[in-house]
Amino acid sequence: MNVTKFLSLVLVLSMPPLAAFAEGDENEWNATLKNQYFAGKTITEGNEVIELEAPYRAEDPALVPLKIVSKIPQTQDTYIKKILVLVDKNPFPFVGEFALTPDSGKADLAMRIRVNTYSYIRAIAGRLVMTKKFVKASGGCSAPIGADLDASLKRLGKMKFRLDGGVKTAEPNLVQLMISHPNITGMQMDQMTRFVKKSHFIEQLKVTFNGKPVLTAKTDIAISSDPNFRFYFVPPSAGVLKAEIRDTSCESPIARDACAKGSTYSETFEVK
Repeated sequence: MNVTKFLSLVLVLSMPPLAAFAEGDENEWNATLKNQYFAGKTITEGNEVIELEAPYRAEDPALVPLKIVSKIPQTQDTYIKKILVLVDKNPFPFVGEFALTPDSGKADLAMRIRVNTYSYIRAIAGRLVMTKKFVKASGGCSAPIGADLDASLKRLGKMKFRLDGGVKTAEPNLVQLMISHPNITGMQMDQMTRFVKKSHFIEQLKVTFNGKPVLTAKTDIAISSDPNFRFYFVPPSAGVLKAEIRDTSCESPIARDACAKGSTYSETFEVK
C-alpha cells in the first residue's frame, strides 16, 4: 500500500461517523436526556410558546449566541415559570434552568453558550413545551483558556447592569447583565502552563428588584466565559436592581457529586 492510500485510510478510520453529527440525530435526547429530566412526562414540540434563535453554523463554538423568544406575555394569571436549556451532545448537556415571574413582563432570554460538537440545542418551557435548533460547532467546551486568565481572575465576580433608553415603569424593560468570570469547564488547557484547569464556574444567579425575584438561574459549564445575560423586568416604581452570583469548583467537568463551595458576589443598580 502506498503512502497516500495509507494516510487516506488512517484519516477515514479516525473520523467519527457522520451520523453522529447529523441534523435529525435524536439519540441522546431519546435514550438519555428525556428520561433524565422528564421521566414519564409528555413533551409537546413546537414554536407556539417559545422559539429559539441560534446560528446554524457557529463562528466561535465557545461564544454561541442563543436567544429565547417568548410568544405569550407574562401576566399574573398566565406566565412561564421555568425554562430549561440543554445541548444534547455536550459533555455535560445541562446549560441552565431559568426561573421567571410575572414581574419579568416577557420571558425572553439571551446568553452566550459553549457547544462542543454538532448538536441540537433545546429549550423546554412551562408546561413541557419544547423548541430546538441544530447548531454546527466544534470544541466549545475545550477551547483553550486565553493568556489573560490571571487578569480575568483579578476582576472575578465584578458585574455591570446596562439599561438602554432609560427605564419605563409598568412595562417590560430590557436589562443586560455582564459578569466577569472565566467559567472554566475543566476541559481546557492553560496556554501558559499547559496544564488542564479544574472546572470553576457560576452555579447560581439571582436578580431581584426591591427584594422581589426577577430572574433566578442554576447554570453550568456550558455558559460562556464572562457571561452576558439579557432579560426583561417590569419596575412598578423606582428602586434597586440587585444581582447575586455564586460559583463552585469541581474536579471533574461532568460530575457534580463532589464540588467545592465557591464564593458569592453581588452588585446593585439604582433605578430612578
